[in-house]
Amino acid sequence: MSAGATTVWGRAEQQDFRSRVRGTLLGLAVGDSLGAPVAVLDLDGVRDAYGDDGVTEPVAAYGRRGAVTAGTQLTLFTVDGLIRAQVRRDTGAWHPPTDLHRAYLRWAATQRDWGPDERRKDNGWLAQEEWLYARRDPARALLMGLGDEVMGTLDAPKNPTARGCEATVRSAPFGLLVGWEPQLVAQLAVECAAQTHGHPSGYLTAGAYAVIVHGLARGESLDTAVRRALSLIESRPGHEPVGEGLQRALAAVRQGLPSADRVEDLVGDGDAVGALTVAVYCASVGEDIRHGLRLAVNHGADSAGTGAMTGGLLGALHGETALPPAWVAELEGRPTILALADDFAMEMTQGPALHTPTTSSPAWLTRYPRP
Repeated sequence: MSAGATTVWGRAEQQDFRSRVRGTLLGLAVGDSLGAPVAVLDLDGVRDAYGDDGVTEPVAAYGRRGAVTAGTQLTLFTVDGLIRAQVRRDTGAWHPPTDLHRAYLRWAATQRDWGPDERRKDNGWLAQEEWLYARRDPARALLMGLGDEVMGTLDAPKNPTARGCEATVRSAPFGLLVGWEPQLVAQLAVECAAQTHGHPSGYLTAGAYAVIVHGLARGESLDTAVRRALSLIESRPGHEPVGEGLQRALAAVRQGLPSADRVEDLVGDGDAVGALTVAVYCASVGEDIRHGLRLAVNHGADSAGTGAMTGGLLGALHGETALPPAWVAELEGRPTILALADDFAMEMTQGPALHTPTTSSPAWLTRYPRP
């Protein structure tokens, strides 16, 4: 199916999809919040602070338990941008990377402003959420890439040496475009990642991660989804580190009982490739979601990033009901995340009825205004 094609949804399919959308966004945020307190510690530091097993339950970061980082914030703005892109399909000016760039600039404004600016008429509802104005250690590549109005592209990417995992974390929602062909999902994720992370390892990893989420959201196994991602990126220049990372993850699954030391080895220097390697490995070997997330955050690299990516995979695979209820209950911004997830699921399943020229909903266009 091509980009933006209409899918016919049965009731059971709608409910399953909604659960996977909620699971992806909540799982990503839960993993982010679990890893946030130890994101700047090495493995010895994690063990010194929390014992030999490291972090096993949510602990405080930024003054509260369940606090999320810039990774979750930007993921929510990705969803907002994707909904706006769908809304604009009927205007004759459809270019999703531009809509995502505008969404990311709205996030960048939250990092400068004290709170919502009522004068910005195109903000919609998400940018009015005050809790999103907390500055949660955004990576320099994010602030630099979104520091002006110029949009990075594959031909002229922002931050050509940036290969951190931040663009990959925020790419999970691209995988929820289940009416799109996987190669188009990958292309959109790659183009949008290049707006802040211009190194091939930074943007190709985002494309691979989105394709894996896409497969899981459609009910595929993790192994099948990973192998599809491998096949889709192998023709792109600079793909070798990403492919090697995914192959390492699959090989490590067969190497005996999982351990923090094995995760430490897989994560390497903590770039996007290492984070994706860890996320695929931990989502594959975890006995349950708690175990998978604990494995994903107890190491010496960006624990918030690896936790978020692992949580996104597990949530897409199992749906929201499999997530640890107590961890979800403490999550910062949970009502916002749920509302946005449900809006996205509604847009994907009922979009044409919400904003075609003859049946457009004024309330929907107030929430997601056209520029």
